[in-house]
This record gives sequence, structure tokens and C-alpha cells, in this order.
Amino acid sequence: MVGKFSKRTIKDVPIDNKTVLVRVDYNVPLDEDGKIADDFRIQASLGTIRYLMKRGCKVVLISHLGRPEGREEKFSLAPVAKRLGELLGKKAIFVEDCIGDKVRMAVKKASKNTITLLENLRFYKEEEANDQKFAKSIARDTGARYFVQDGFGVVHRAHASTDAITCFAPSVAGLLLEREIRSIRGVMDSPKHPVVAILGGAKVSDKMPVIEALEPIADKILIGGAMANTFLRVAGVNLGKSKCEDGQEDQVSEIYELAKNKVGAENVDDFLVLPKDLAAGEDVHSSHRESFNADEFPADKMALDIGDETIEQFVDILKDAKTVIWNGTLGYAENEAFAHGSARVALALATSPEVTSVIGGGDTADFVRDWDAKKGGSFSHVSTGGGASLELIAGDKLPGVEALLDA
Repeated sequence: MVGKFSKRTIKDVPIDNKTVLVRVDYNVPLDEDGKIADDFRIQASLGTIRYLMKRGCKVVLISHLGRPEGREEKFSLAPVAKRLGELLGKKAIFVEDCIGDKVRMAVKKASKNTITLLENLRFYKEEEANDQKFAKSIARDTGARYFVQDGFGVVHRAHASTDAITCFAPSVAGLLLEREIRSIRGVMDSPKHPVVAILGGAKVSDKMPVIEALEPIADKILIGGAMANTFLRVAGVNLGKSKCEDGQEDQVSEIYELAKNKVGAENVDDFLVLPKDLAAGEDVHSSHRESFNADEFPADKMALDIGDETIEQFVDILKDAKTVIWNGTLGYAENEAFAHGSARVALALATSPEVTSVIGGGDTADFVRDWDAKKGGSFSHVSTGGGASLELIAGDKLPGVEALLDA
């Protein structure tokens, strides 16, 4: 199930032996000691880097990390360069700036088949301001003959390294970006039915455009997480101390109206499936899990996962699915006691290789990779992008993709 991709890629241009500037997404989580806690995004970039190295390119990588206020050493990409070198079995040269003389000299001295990683783009406020001069400096100082966009996690932002940079070098997609868009657009444009969408996470407001895009193609939409609490509260269910999003009555009504127009009022509850029961604890740190019917929920508890009966119902629905789009964990999955719903759904998908499973959203992707012994390999596609995958599902235009050369 492969979607269309309307932009040129590194396979469509004469890239051999050129200096190539690649925007990657190395915004990786760091632990308390400043060490990389998860190298998924680094690993995801290796296909493009290896392809370019085989073609004799000088590969110059740019990325951001975190939200620094100016130059903060704790957000340096130096540890990323070290890990990248380990994964490639070849040293990645690290440069302590992303513009200026240090960059010019390092790239000039680099030979073919080398990787150079520049320092955090966000050490300069001009990056997020989509500043043309800053982008021009990056292109000029690296001497890039081509710009390659491969940072799927950032293409929904119009920043200097995703948008303005494309004015200063012919710009094409990397292999990761192409795969992300083909995988996600494929399930949206031509899915195999039955299609089941699983939506969790905290906010209805964040997922509203996604729900609107999924309702026409889905055969069922399963709702969990704190988002389900909001739906239930709008329906008049009292959920005690549970987290709910205020002011979403109109949005929930709109979602139900769209569902009625699609399946008829009598079938709505079969189409938009809410939890019948919820797993509760005293607070997010509780180790004791107890399930309660939604309409008999205790006033002094918090709903932190879908309940045991709902887990069985969701898993049963997934048995008939041919395509599953999952965005948002079904409970407070950081706490093992309330990861049961998400884990059972992950198991159902991982043991059904005939099902096309596309998993997006940062928390969901992190969860399934931690859960999966194959680090996400048990699923058809685990996205590297949170906001970008949501906007792509919703059908929004992504500035960092729109700016690339058309195929």
C-alpha cells in the first residue's frame, strides 16, 4: 500500500561526487547525564546517508536538538556525531558551528565518502524565524551542490533549514522522507478495508483535523486515552479526578454529526467506539490498577487506561482489520500498570503481519519501539514524526515538502 510521491528524490538527480547538504531530524531524547536515550531517529537516517556515501558524496548534515536559548552546551549535537559514527562504522566529523569559517574549512578539507555533522541549528534564532540570510549562509559555507530534505519530523515547520534553504540549492527528498510520505499517504488514499483507526493521547483539539480526515475512510474508530475521557464527559459521564479537556463540546458534537452522516444515527456507537470501562488509579504514579464501568466511575479515582472489557473489545475488532492507523497511546503508558491497553493493541498488530499497520505520533512510536523486541520492525511503518504525521494524515500541506523540486 504505497502512496504517491510528487517530488524528486536523491535518485532523480546527478548527485555522484557532489557536496550534499542533508537536513536530518536528530532531535533525540537525552537522559539526565546528557547521553542519547533513544537513537531511533539517527538509525532512520542511515539509509539516505549510506546511499550518498556510495555515490562518492561529501555528506554534510544539519539538525536541531531541543529548544535551546542561544548556545547551550547541553543541547550540543556532539554526542549525536559520536553515536552516528558508531552506527556507520565510520567517524562522523563534528563541527562546532553551522555557519562561518569553521564550517567552510571542515567541508573543504573533507574527502569523498565522508560525513560531517554541523552544530545545533537552533543555537541561532534565525533558524526558527525562517531567515533567508541564515539559510544562504548555510548553503554558501557548506558549498552544497544539492540540498536533501530527510527530516520528516520537521517538514511541517517553515524554518530556515526546511523552507528558506531551498532557495539556495536544488532541493530534493531523501529516502526516509519519501518512505514516510508514501506509507502514510498510501493508507489514506487507497487503504484495504476494513480500516480501523485507533486514536488516543490527551487532546481532542489536537486530533480534530485527523478525525475529520479519518472518518470518511475508516470502518471503525476506536478512542482511548484522555481523549476518551473528554468524549465521555461530554456524554454526561462523571469520571472523578480524570484528566479531561475543557471546552470541547462543539468539537465532539461535530465529530458525532460527521459520523451520523456516514453511518446513520443508529450505528454511531458501533462506528465511534468509546471505552465501556476504564482502568483507574489514585494518580499517575499508582501501581494498583482497577477497572470500573464508565458509568460507575468512583469520584476519587483517575482514569488512566482503557479497562479490561474494552481491551478485549478493541482486540476483537482488530481481528478483522486489513489496515490500522494508530495515533496516541490508550492510557498513561509511561506507567506499566496503565500500559495494558496499548500493549495488547501492539500485540494484536505485531502478530498479524497481513495487516498494514501505520503508527504515528511521538509517544505512540516511542511506546511500540520500547515494547517491540524488533524495535518497531513488527509493524508496517512506525513514523519518525509526531506533528508532521498528524498534519499529513489530516491532508495539510507540509512546507518542507512543498518547497522541494517537483517530480
